[in-house]
Amino acid sequence: MSAEHPKQTIDFGFSEVPVEEKVKKVKGVFDSVADKYDVMNDVMSLGIHRLWKRRTIELAGIRPGMKVLDLAGGTGDFSKAYAKRVGKTGQVVLADINENMVRVGRDRLTNAGVAGNIAFSISNAEALNFPDNTFDVVTIAFGLRNVTHKDKALAEIARVLKPGGQALILEFSKVTQPLLAKFYDFYSFNLLPKMGKIIADDEASYQYLAESIRMHPDQETLKQMMLDNGFDNAEYLNMSEGIVALHRGWKY
Repeated sequence: MSAEHPKQTIDFGFSEVPVEEKVKKVKGVFDSVADKYDVMNDVMSLGIHRLWKRRTIELAGIRPGMKVLDLAGGTGDFSKAYAKRVGKTGQVVLADINENMVRVGRDRLTNAGVAGNIAFSISNAEALNFPDNTFDVVTIAFGLRNVTHKDKALAEIARVLKPGGQALILEFSKVTQPLLAKFYDFYSFNLLPKMGKIIADDEASYQYLAESIRMHPDQETLKQMMLDNGFDNAEYLNMSEGIVALHRGWKY
């Protein structure tokens, strides 16, 4: 019996692309939107993303002296909050695969005067360039759905997490309220790309972002993926009727 061939294509939104091309295509999306990323987040979510992020930061339980990884950290929203909490004895690492996003984040945090205990790293979530058991807390917000092999990324997050540490994954998920789900679909596929064109002059990237949300695993599937890839316990919290979900995982 012949060995099963690995899958040669993977989803890029609703399209199928060669596996090796997805990283380049995702990089192209975020190269395009980096400078307008924060503005578009406010517009896309009507500002609610700030509440989702605040809740995630509260549940992270970050204390002075901790070492924290802000994975897919982008423009630095989380790193800014973490830097204040870990204090002078702790450290935050903002890691992202996209150089433009890291550049925008570094400039923004430097201008805010909070980059003193933040390190910046160009890093692929599927092959993190950190030793085992390095971080007390790892967070990834609105980044996992763009990863080519999510199982590898989850295993890497578990690997670099210290025993007793916590990972938090904030991501768009499956809406649980049927009427809201219909409105959300209309908004995502009819209004969001047009807003991207008006504000960021980039309709295609925001079409991809809407499609990528629908291709992301639902709440229960992602929870099981965490348990299958190095986490000893996992749970999730729906926010805004499941528009986003916060998954939390622990390694003992």
